[in-house]
Amino acid sequence: MCATTKKRRLRPIAKSFLDSLREFLTPAIGKQAEQARRARRRSARWATQPLLLTLLVMTWCCGDTQAERFETAKGFAAVCLAKRRRPGRSVQGFQKALAKLPMPALRAVAAGVRRRLRNLLDLTSDGWIVLGCDGSTMDCPRVEELEKRLDPPRQKRGAPVVWVTALVHLGTGLLWSWHLGAGLNRERSHLRALLPTLPPAALIVADAGYNGYELAQQIIAAGASFLIRMSAKDMLYTELPWDQTALATFRDGEMWCWPQEARHHKLPPLRVRLLRLRGRCRRKDVWLLTNVLDAQQLTFEQASRYYRWRWENEGLFRTYKRTLAKVKLLSRTVCLIHREADASLLATQLLLAQGVRAVSGDRGRRLPRPCSPRRVLLAIREVILGRIGVRQRQAFRQRLTKALREQRQRTSSKVKRVWPRRVHYKTPKPPKFRELDDEEKLLLDQMLRRVA
Repeated sequence: MCATTKKRRLRPIAKSFLDSLREFLTPAIGKQAEQARRARRRSARWATQPLLLTLLVMTWCCGDTQAERFETAKGFAAVCLAKRRRPGRSVQGFQKALAKLPMPALRAVAAGVRRRLRNLLDLTSDGWIVLGCDGSTMDCPRVEELEKRLDPPRQKRGAPVVWVTALVHLGTGLLWSWHLGAGLNRERSHLRALLPTLPPAALIVADAGYNGYELAQQIIAAGASFLIRMSAKDMLYTELPWDQTALATFRDGEMWCWPQEARHHKLPPLRVRLLRLRGRCRRKDVWLLTNVLDAQQLTFEQASRYYRWRWENEGLFRTYKRTLAKVKLLSRTVCLIHREADASLLATQLLLAQGVRAVSGDRGRRLPRPCSPRRVLLAIREVILGRIGVRQRQAFRQRLTKALREQRQRTSSKVKRVWPRRVHYKTPKPPKFRELDDEEKLLLDQMLRRVA
């Protein structure tokens, strides 16, 4: 088949794919990215629209190297934007144009996509938009510049890494927002940087690495709520008598979070609610802390269900690293590493958004089950490679409606053997409790009166 005939067959299929993509990447978002790019001198060869489309397709298509993926993405962008000026020809020129692309342009696109997600999809669950927060690392090439400026490797002879912290909608597994940077013992600072991206009625569900008085106050100041697991590093105070009997029978109750450092700086105490989810044994009990004091607004059963949903964070990182083959980034400079990671996360968000949108229907009602990222990716790759025959030219949106996640009941564990380099996970111990004495109660009363 000649190249002209192949392009004619690919254009109607590509148009259906672009129509699905334009639901989230609207022309208004493209204009915002163009305005953010005008702050710096842009490439004379690469315009903003083909540059962004090539970036996204390079994440979705197959290829062992950047050069292989670039050739596929460049050809597909030329077919989709047939009436526009042709993009650059070489991967070296593409990397130079990408290095000149300012990060605010990519952040403007991500902010616009988040607004479209809120308009097109119903992400609420019992009045909450439940978002899970977790982090992971991405390996980078072992070059001198990256070894000096990025985080040190996790193993002695490993590669430098970049830490990514992501907020994931736990009802659908949809990526909401992310933050890149140094991640060694900086999980709280990453979540603090993501607070401006939270939607109204957001409930953050996180593990024990995101606890603390200061972060809890900042989440409340941002207009959001939290449901965070506690560990033995946390100290909670109670006004009621506390002994081993009270500890054994505790299930749900209010406490005070008021560490010594907060008292020293004369900061007000934080009234919180503590929930205890029973495990098979006492050592595996899950202690959850929330600022939602009303048991009707956040019931015990809802809190238990939302924390079980937190596994969607791990599912997102599996999709990003394994399904999209982003275990290791390919760029060799810090400038290109951040742009490659940011663009690939944006491509992951758009891939999941298209699948969730197709499964949920035109009205964007609440989903009975999330989409399958692998099936959505296969449908996108069929469009990119032009493998859809003439008699199989079904609309791209209709093809995505079949991308449903498997929901069978498992009878055995998915883990077949222990991974040799994986650090063994230790269950967090319960928090420490202390009964307030008379002097502390008087100080507490004075502080509450001052705040009132």
